[in-house]
Amino acid sequence: MPTNNSETSRRFVFPKWSNLLRPALAVLMIGGPLYLTALAWYGGSPKTLDIGYAPVQPVPYSHALHAGKLGLDCRYCHSSVESAAFAAVPPTQTCMNCHAKVRANSEKLALVRESYATGMPIPWVKVHDLPDYVYFNHSAHVRRGVGCVECHGRVDRMEVVSQVETLSMAWCLDCHRNPTPRLRPPEFVTQMDWTPGEDPAALGQRLRQERNINPSTDCYTCHR
Repeated sequence: MPTNNSETSRRFVFPKWSNLLRPALAVLMIGGPLYLTALAWYGGSPKTLDIGYAPVQPVPYSHALHAGKLGLDCRYCHSSVESAAFAAVPPTQTCMNCHAKVRANSEKLALVRESYATGMPIPWVKVHDLPDYVYFNHSAHVRRGVGCVECHGRVDRMEVVSQVETLSMAWCLDCHRNPTPRLRPPEFVTQMDWTPGEDPAALGQRLRQERNINPSTDCYTCHR
């Protein structure tokens, strides 16, 4: 059966843009796994997951009001920071020391009054929640002059407390390798706006010598 020569001789010609397919495929095969690896690393890092974390608390407690405007010392509520590994969450009685008379009928304090009457603790939501395998001793740091602001930021300006540092192992090691700039006299550890009256490096070096702080080579110095 005869065929049309023009049809049999016709060949399909790829368009010019298809020449880009090979290099694009090569980039995809090489760059794809790298992108996914970087995405997983960055998406799962403490800096991505934790900084800015500010959970809603059962009672709208303003640190900006209490620690900032009223000037309450951190240790009034977190009374164990100088003597224990954990910074204690204040019991309801601590709140009622003031609020039995101050704003005693405020609707915002309904749960506080209920907790005081029933003896059931207020279910505060932890903001700075380290993994269970991490041991951090508040007293070891506070007694040696590491200010609250170094880890928690300017809490005295926060209506709602949020995490401002990664609290990652790398972040901790950066400080332990050179704690000098972050040291202050122990009596100023809770003063958020404290500034050194002398050269910070010289002050930190003097405080390190006075307290025999050399955590980069001897962790036991701080954690004994």
